[in-house]
Amino acid sequence: MLLAIDTGNTNTLFAIHDGSDWVVEWRIATDAARTADEYAVWFHQLLEMQDLKFGDIDGCIIASVVPQSLFNMRNLARRHLKVEPMIVGEGDLDIGTQALIDNPEQAGADRLVNVAGALTRYKAPMIIVDSGTATTFDVVDADGNFIGGIITPGINLSVRALHEAAARLPRIEIKKPDKIVGTNTVESMQSGIFWGYIGLIDGLIRNIKKERSDLDFTVIGTGGIASLFEGASETIDHYDSRLTIDGLFEIYRRNNKKA
Repeated sequence: MLLAIDTGNTNTLFAIHDGSDWVVEWRIATDAARTADEYAVWFHQLLEMQDLKFGDIDGCIIASVVPQSLFNMRNLARRHLKVEPMIVGEGDLDIGTQALIDNPEQAGADRLVNVAGALTRYKAPMIIVDSGTATTFDVVDADGNFIGGIITPGINLSVRALHEAAARLPRIEIKKPDKIVGTNTVESMQSGIFWGYIGLIDGLIRNIKKERSDLDFTVIGTGGIASLFEGASETIDHYDSRLTIDGLFEIYRRNNKKA
C-alpha cells in the first residue's frame, strides 16, 4: 500500500492507496514542531481503526511546502514505516510536467503535484485554482507544462486578518449569503468575503484568458474551499477535490516500477 502525504501550511493530508483506489484519508493540523514520533503515535492509532498496520505500507510519497515538517515526515517514513519516501521536488523524479518559469526551483511542490493530477483526466491547456492558505492560479500550456501563475491570500486568511485588524468585526463563518447587500455586520462581512472572492477568481481567470488568448483553457477548482464556489463562479469548469492526491499517486506510479 502507498502512503501519500501532502503537507500544506495549514493542514497535512495522509492518504492510503491500495493500488486500485484510495482507501482512507486523514487530516491533521500542520505543526512544524511535531516530531516523527508524535506523528507515528497518531498515525498508528488511525491505522488500527482501519485494521491496518505499519507493515502494510510499502511505499511513501511526500509533497511539502513546510521544510521543517518535511524533515519529520521523512523520519516518520524511514524510522517507523521502514520505507524510503519519494520527495516531490528532490532528485530526478519524472513528474510529467516541466516548470517553464524564471526559476523552476521556486515552483511549489503542491503546484506541480496539482498539474500532474490534472493531466491524468483533463485536457491541457488548463488553469488550476487551488483554494487553501493561499489561493493559487496555475497556468498550464497546451503541452502540459507549468508556465506561471498567480498567488493571492486565501479566503480563511482574509477572514482572520479582517477580524484581527478591526476590533469591532467578529470572526465569521464562510458561507454563500442569501443577498449581496447585508443588513447587519455579519451578513455584510460574509457578502464581502464570498462575493469578493468570486470576483477575484472570475476576474483573474478572465484576465489570464485575455493575456493568453492563444490558449483555450479548461479551468479546474480544487482545495478545501473550492466546493463553496460551485454554482457561483462563472469561470470554473470542473471541481475536483482529489486533484492533489491523484497527482501524488501519478508521480509515484511514474517513478516506481511496483506501482
